[in-house]
Amino acid sequence: MPLVDYQIHSLCLQGMIDPFDETLLNPASLDVRVGNTIVVENMNGMEPRSLVSEYAISPGEFLLISTLETFNIPETICGEFRLKSSRAREGFDQALAVWLDNGWNGSKLTLEIKNNRRFCPLIIYPGFKIGQVFFHATERPLRSYKITGRYNKDAVAQVSKG
Repeated sequence: MPLVDYQIHSLCLQGMIDPFDETLLNPASLDVRVGNTIVVENMNGMEPRSLVSEYAISPGEFLLISTLETFNIPETICGEFRLKSSRAREGFDQALAVWLDNGWNGSKLTLEIKNNRRFCPLIIYPGFKIGQVFFHATERPLRSYKITGRYNKDAVAQVSKG
């Protein structure tokens, strides 16, 4: 079952999310914001960039975005990211590839974002509310992501590590 606000709040106060902003807490999720790194596709592949102000995502453009929040998921919790419905209504799309495994730690989420609009760009900037994370209580796995994961300690948006 998904965790609710007071359970998420307690875990965040214990260090699950940094920085933790109580105003981002929902009844059964926590909003997350765009961070300060993106990876943009160009003719030579994927190019990492700093995001210090606004970035206009062109129609049809795909990019990777880091969250502002760093996650330290306990070994008895997992989570999943979902785009905020308001963002989807504006034309944002997000690949359903963001799962937060038990023990995933010291990392910012990397979000796969696309502009589904045909004519207008979409604007993002650091601190922009992009989505929300739902958390679930689980049993402790035999081998947590803390041990098996390739994406621990990622402080910037990451391309595929294979």
